Parts: sequence; structure tokens; C-alpha cells
Amino acid sequence: MPQIFPESSNTIARASLVGGILLVAGTLVTGSQITRHSFGTDAKVAIEQPIPFSHKHHANELGIDCRYCHTTVETSKFAGIPPTETCMSCHSQIWTNSPLLEQLRNSLKDNKPIEWTRVNRLPDFVYFDHSIHVNKGISCFTCHGDVQEMQLTYKNEPFFMKFCLDCHREPELFIRPKDQVLNWKYKAEVNQRELGERLVHDFDIKKGQLTDCWTCHR
Repeated sequence: MPQIFPESSNTIARASLVGGILLVAGTLVTGSQITRHSFGTDAKVAIEQPIPFSHKHHANELGIDCRYCHTTVETSKFAGIPPTETCMSCHSQIWTNSPLLEQLRNSLKDNKPIEWTRVNRLPDFVYFDHSIHVNKGISCFTCHGDVQEMQLTYKNEPFFMKFCLDCHREPELFIRPKDQVLNWKYKAEVNQRELGERLVHDFDIKKGQLTDCWTCHR
């Protein structure tokens, strides 16, 4: 029986097969990298707000405690967004005629809350409680980054599952003494693991349960 296809057909078929595999693999890798880039997660990208609020100015330069605005961070699942009255406790006396704060003044006058744009949002299938983390020695800055240096607020982490699991598997590497949780000047101890293991015990953190599915998915 005469040969229908030339001998080069085998080479072409093999090359096509290898090329197809490489194309699929390349597409998967590229897609994975895109979803992890700030382009796809909004990490490190400042979010436009109705009023340009600077954490650097308020928390760093003025030294205002996080809890002055985020009043429920130690007692509630949600850290809390300050009402207009909190802002006006200062701005009824300073920057009273600033055009930048016109919406703030109107908010008080009209008794209508400012519609801030949420910066850090977790999927609906994730359960997260600020108070349990703060009360167990996990700092605001572990997740939110150097907020005290942010002129405009942005999401510091993409909050992939791996980010949470890294801490849940070894909380001793991230935990702080309770009185240092809100201290942005705090530096990890040289013997962080040793200190962390003691704090994990003192705070009665049950490491064996931290990676159970139901801990974060309820």
C-alpha cells in the first residue's frame, strides 16, 4: 500500500502535540499570574473615596489611635467605619472651611452618612472576625500593611487563601503581645518563634483547629 503522508508528517504531529501542551500550560500559568497581580486583585491600588482621607496624616503625624475611628475592632466582627460625628469632633474646629471637607459638613447638616467605598472585601463564603484576631495578638498591620504610611488607603494584600493559611499554620511567627497589637512602630523580636509559642499558649490558641475548613467557612 503506497504511503499517503510524507515522512515529515510524524515530526509535524509530534511538534503539534508538544506545542499544544505548551500552549495550554502557558495559558494556565499566565492566567494564574494575572489573577495574582494587582491588576486582577486591586492590591496596592488606592481606592477613590468621596473625601480624600490620609491615614498617614491622622494616624502617623497626629498620632490618633486606630480605635478612635474603628471603635468596634476589639469587640465585633466588623472594625467599624467612623460616623460623620466622629470626624466632626475635630473638624468642627479645624479646617472648617476647607473645600475638601464640604461633603463632610453636608453630611452632618443633612443627617446623611457618607458613602465610603469599601477597600478590603472578602468573599461571602469567608467568615472573618476582627475582634478574635486582635484579642489573640494579631496586629492590624499584619493584614492591612503599613497603613500609617498610606496617604490614600489601599488593600495591602490580595487575601488569597494561602495568605490566611500561612498565619493559621504558624501563628507563632506573626503573633504579638496584646499591648503591641495597635503599635505600628513594633518590630518583631529576634526570638519571635520562642516568644510566639509562649503567646500562643498564653492566648489559648488551638493551632490544631485553625486549619479546619469550618474555622473560616461557615
